[in-house]
Amino acid sequence: MNTTAIPKFPGRSPEPFSKVLTKNLLVLLLGVSITCINASFIHVFSKHQIFYLNPRYILFIHLVLNDMIQVLLSVILFAMSYNLYKISFSICCIIVLFILFATENTPLNVACMAIECYIAICLPLRHSGICTIKKTLTLIGLIWVTSMSVALPDLFVTLATQPLDFFHSTMICHKVNIFPKPVLVKKRDIIHTLFLVIVWFTIFYAYFRILFTARAASKDSKKARNTIILHGLQVLLCMTKYVGPQLLDVVQQWFLVNYKDSIFAFYFIVHVLPRSISPIIYGIRDETFRKYLRRNMLCKCSFTKINC
Repeated sequence: MNTTAIPKFPGRSPEPFSKVLTKNLLVLLLGVSITCINASFIHVFSKHQIFYLNPRYILFIHLVLNDMIQVLLSVILFAMSYNLYKISFSICCIIVLFILFATENTPLNVACMAIECYIAICLPLRHSGICTIKKTLTLIGLIWVTSMSVALPDLFVTLATQPLDFFHSTMICHKVNIFPKPVLVKKRDIIHTLFLVIVWFTIFYAYFRILFTARAASKDSKKARNTIILHGLQVLLCMTKYVGPQLLDVVQQWFLVNYKDSIFAFYFIVHVLPRSISPIIYGIRDETFRKYLRRNMLCKCSFTKINC
């Protein structure tokens, strides 16, 4: 993942104040909007037993929490990098690690949701026995362990190989800058390729099993197939981070004049867009969640009117 927000680049002319202000306000507005929407989903989830006792909604709310963590930290990192240019190693390292954890969690979580959908449609009689609350929480724990096992070795290698002055320095907050060893880049490429293969295999397997199993074309099977397709769309957007360096190289070669604007667009495509579609895919499309969300909004509006 490219965790650089959009720093000021040496050797390039500074941007006008109006453009800097517009970009910062836009990022802040989108970050706050996505966070508020996700917070409303978490509120509805926590208030109704029908959701927090259902493995499907537990996986969904875990995805929402990951999105909130990633968006909040990404916006903070954007603002700090864009306006301060260089950040101390310790602050940068903490922010980047948690962004990495949340970002690696997302495709794994989506793959697990696809499997749950497959079990619900293709193995309905075994669904309640396979997809229990305890197993779902254990699965979420394994997702976090997997994500940490990908990112933490980079930190340990850096701690063991870099001189003490490196950890007291300031730098452009980029994953490559805080974990500079070339072998770590190769390791990440291998792991990302493995993730790519596993997650996409899971998505395709779930989709085609549902497609071939549900030939009766019931309403539930159609909805499940559409959901799996949207799973694939979100994973595709999330996977753009795996080719981030290559995309940045293309941007640098072809958009030299408007380099910062191109990087800014890249930031939205890779970091913001995948986090903004989760509520649409899993919340608003779900009839049960939509009903309770609408009821919650109506209650708030009524409460506001009464107070007024």
